[in-house]
Amino acid sequence: MEENKISEIMDVTMTKIKQLVDSNTIVGEAITTPDGIVAVPISRVSIGFASGGAGNAGKGNTYGGGNGGGVKVEPVGFLIIKDGNCRMLNISAAPHTAADRLIEMLPDLIDRVEGFVDKAMEKKE
Repeated sequence: MEENKISEIMDVTMTKIKQLVDSNTIVGEAITTPDGIVAVPISRVSIGFASGGAGNAGKGNTYGGGNGGGVKVEPVGFLIIKDGNCRMLNISAAPHTAADRLIEMLPDLIDRVEGFVDKAMEKKE
Protein backbone atom coordinates (compact mmCIF):
# COMPACT_ATOMS: atom_id res chain seq x y z
CA MET A 1 0.00 0.00 0.00
CA GLU A 2 2.88 2.38 0.75
CA GLU A 3 4.28 1.83 -2.76
CA ASN A 4 1.00 3.10 -4.20
CA LYS A 5 1.18 6.24 -2.06
CA ILE A 6 4.74 6.94 -3.22
CA SER A 7 3.67 6.39 -6.83
CA GLU A 8 0.78 8.81 -6.41
CA ILE A 9 3.06 11.46 -4.91
CA MET A 10 5.59 11.02 -7.74
CA ASP A 11 2.86 11.13 -10.41
CA VAL A 12 1.43 14.39 -9.10
CA THR A 13 4.88 16.00 -8.88
CA MET A 14 5.92 14.90 -12.37
CA THR A 15 2.62 16.19 -13.79
CA LYS A 16 3.27 19.61 -12.24
CA ILE A 17 6.84 19.68 -13.59
CA LYS A 18 5.58 18.79 -17.08
CA GLN A 19 3.16 21.72 -16.87
CA LEU A 20 6.06 24.06 -16.06
CA VAL A 21 8.49 22.83 -18.69
CA ASP A 22 7.42 22.23 -22.27
CA SER A 23 9.22 22.44 -25.60
CA ASN A 24 8.58 26.22 -25.76
CA THR A 25 10.74 26.59 -22.65
CA ILE A 26 13.79 25.23 -24.48
CA VAL A 27 13.18 26.64 -27.95
CA GLY A 28 11.21 29.85 -27.57
CA GLU A 29 8.88 31.65 -29.92
CA ALA A 30 10.56 33.25 -32.93
CA ILE A 31 10.99 37.03 -32.93
CA THR A 32 11.02 38.80 -36.31
CA THR A 33 12.59 42.24 -36.60
CA PRO A 34 11.37 44.87 -39.12
CA ASP A 35 14.42 44.25 -41.33
CA GLY A 36 13.62 40.52 -41.69
CA ILE A 37 16.00 39.02 -39.13
CA VAL A 38 14.48 36.15 -37.15
CA ALA A 39 15.77 35.43 -33.63
CA VAL A 40 14.77 32.23 -31.83
CA PRO A 41 15.62 32.14 -28.10
CA ILE A 42 17.30 28.94 -26.86
CA SER A 43 17.45 27.94 -23.17
CA ARG A 44 18.97 25.13 -21.12
CA VAL A 45 16.59 23.40 -18.71
CA SER A 46 17.80 21.41 -15.69
CA ILE A 47 15.46 19.38 -13.52
CA GLY A 48 16.07 17.75 -10.13
CA PHE A 49 13.64 15.46 -8.36
CA ALA A 50 13.55 13.37 -5.18
CA SER A 51 10.84 11.37 -3.46
CA GLY A 52 10.56 9.07 -0.47
CA GLY A 53 8.26 7.69 2.16
CA ALA A 54 7.99 5.32 5.09
CA GLY A 55 5.19 3.49 6.76
CA ASN A 56 4.59 1.64 10.00
CA ALA A 57 2.11 -1.16 9.32
CA GLY A 58 2.37 -2.54 12.86
CA LYS A 59 1.10 0.60 14.62
CA GLY A 60 -2.03 1.93 13.02
CA ASN A 61 -0.92 1.84 9.37
CA THR A 62 0.62 5.31 9.56
CA TYR A 63 2.44 6.61 6.55
CA GLY A 64 4.65 9.61 5.90
CA GLY A 65 6.05 10.67 2.59
CA GLY A 66 7.24 13.62 0.66
CA ASN A 67 8.99 14.79 -2.44
CA GLY A 68 10.61 17.80 -3.92
CA GLY A 69 11.76 19.04 -7.23
CA GLY A 70 13.36 21.98 -8.88
CA VAL A 71 13.56 23.43 -12.36
CA LYS A 72 16.27 25.79 -13.59
CA VAL A 73 15.88 27.63 -16.91
CA GLU A 74 19.06 29.30 -18.17
CA PRO A 75 19.15 31.36 -21.41
CA VAL A 76 21.90 30.08 -23.71
CA GLY A 77 21.57 32.18 -26.83
CA PHE A 78 19.62 32.91 -29.99
CA LEU A 79 19.41 31.23 -33.36
CA ILE A 80 19.73 34.13 -35.80
CA ILE A 81 18.28 33.62 -39.28
CA LYS A 82 19.20 36.26 -41.86
CA ASP A 83 19.22 36.04 -45.64
CA GLY A 84 18.81 32.25 -45.56
CA ASN A 85 21.75 31.76 -43.21
CA CYS A 86 21.38 30.47 -39.66
CA ARG A 87 23.91 30.96 -36.87
CA MET A 88 24.00 30.69 -33.10
CA LEU A 89 24.53 33.85 -31.05
CA ASN A 90 25.73 32.70 -27.61
CA ILE A 91 24.95 34.76 -24.53
CA SER A 92 26.70 32.46 -22.08
CA ALA A 93 29.47 33.47 -19.69
CA ALA A 94 32.83 34.61 -20.99
CA PRO A 95 35.30 31.82 -21.88
CA HIS A 96 37.81 30.89 -19.20
CA THR A 97 40.68 29.58 -21.32
CA ALA A 98 42.26 30.36 -24.66
CA ALA A 99 40.84 27.11 -26.05
CA ASP A 100 37.32 28.15 -25.01
CA ARG A 101 37.80 31.51 -26.69
CA LEU A 102 39.13 29.86 -29.86
CA ILE A 103 36.15 27.51 -30.05
CA GLU A 104 33.80 30.45 -29.53
CA MET A 105 35.48 32.45 -32.32
CA LEU A 106 35.66 29.59 -34.83
CA PRO A 107 32.26 30.10 -36.57
CA ASP A 108 32.97 33.81 -37.05
CA LEU A 109 36.45 33.03 -38.39
CA ILE A 110 35.05 30.53 -40.89
CA ASP A 111 32.51 33.11 -42.11
CA ARG A 112 35.27 35.68 -42.65
CA VAL A 113 37.48 33.22 -44.54
CA GLU A 114 34.54 32.27 -46.75
CA GLY A 115 33.96 35.96 -47.45
CA PHE A 116 37.61 36.47 -48.48
CA VAL A 117 37.53 33.38 -50.71
CA ASP A 118 34.30 34.54 -52.35
CA LYS A 119 35.78 37.99 -53.05
CA ALA A 120 38.95 36.43 -54.49
CA MET A 121 36.89 34.19 -56.76
CA GLU A 122 34.86 37.18 -57.99
CA LYS A 123 38.04 39.10 -58.82
CA LYS A 124 39.41 36.16 -60.85
CA GLU A 125 36.21 36.02 -62.92
